[in-house]
Amino acid sequence: MLETTRIKRLGCAALLALLAACGSAPVGPGYYRVERGDTLSKIARGNRQSVQNIVRWNKLTNPDSIEVGQVLRVTPPGGAASKSGAIRSGGSSASASAAPRPAPADSAPASAPAPISLVWPADGTVFRRFDGGNSKGIDISAAAGTPIVAAAPGTVVYAGNGLRGYGNLLILKHNADYLTAYAHNRALFVKEGESVQRGQKIAEMGDTDTDRVMLHFELRYQGRSIDPSKELPPR
Repeated sequence: MLETTRIKRLGCAALLALLAACGSAPVGPGYYRVERGDTLSKIARGNRQSVQNIVRWNKLTNPDSIEVGQVLRVTPPGGAASKSGAIRSGGSSASASAAPRPAPADSAPASAPAPISLVWPADGTVFRRFDGGNSKGIDISAAAGTPIVAAAPGTVVYAGNGLRGYGNLLILKHNADYLTAYAHNRALFVKEGESVQRGQKIAEMGDTDTDRVMLHFELRYQGRSIDPSKELPPR
């Protein structure tokens, strides 16, 4: 029994880490994913670039504010030479032709996601949409207590408030590829291990760990956040 509980806790911890890390898939040549403890100066030194170049290439408005999981370009766009020049290990300036051609940041999975049929998890107004960077899902506002429903059938794999910034959180596993997450709930009506049906009430909208009543809804495919709006029916 103790071993089963330990395994369950480890599984939940892994799911929370998955959300907190905002996706951990490898990035292409010329890009770097920010890790805990990183600073822009440290990243610049590690990639033999200047802080100014990285700020310019990534259009950063605040160089002191980078997030764990954020993907940064660390080579010149299109392989163009940087103002300070990329430095080889021998200390000479690298030519533009020698620079690796960067791949798009946080590029899509090798195979396109299989379709999943979703329903809207709550009635309300979408006031923030997915952008893949600062917003890993969509935010829906409505009155406190508005029903939250399962967007697709699945199993509750997490129900709790152990992830800072998400408040009372539910995570549903739908199949081997897809998860959905429902954050900031006032109340939860399902437990870990419980099976749910599409459209079943699983929570009520609230404002836990946020400054307004809202639902933050995420869709994950193979651990990577994708735009849920593309899988939801039009309103």
